[in-house]
Amino acid sequence: MIRKPLLFLVLMSAFISCNPDDELNQNPFLPDQNFRLVLNLSLPEYNNLNFPGNSFVTYNYGINGVVVYNLNNTQYVAYELSDPNHTLRECSLLTVQGIIASCSCNDENSYNIITGEISTGTGQYALKPYRVRKSGNTLEVYN
Repeated sequence: MIRKPLLFLVLMSAFISCNPDDELNQNPFLPDQNFRLVLNLSLPEYNNLNFPGNSFVTYNYGINGVVVYNLNNTQYVAYELSDPNHTLRECSLLTVQGIIASCSCNDENSYNIITGEISTGTGQYALKPYRVRKSGNTLEVYN
């Protein structure tokens, strides 16, 4: 007698925990790219990341590149440097100036690298975020 209600609860919790919006959150323009970038903050190349408000850009990881931004020495954010509102092409590569990442396509999309949100232009997608983990004096950026 207790099996049916228990089975019902298990099925309902599985059904409720599925997010139908997951497909909507998948950006059709940017494929998933698995990588692992390790930044030793003791090295001069990454010294700017030791100070809040600074960023580091590399075009050797991710799809077209990665920007890492230091929020407050304990929190860092990292984003893909491909315009999330275009198919991949030459003009969809984002360049970073200050806290703005911009593409050179006709719509002139630009994004805030602190929040990932679009600041000018058109599109429904924000920048593709990557995970960042700090351990001691090392940052690990990965997907």
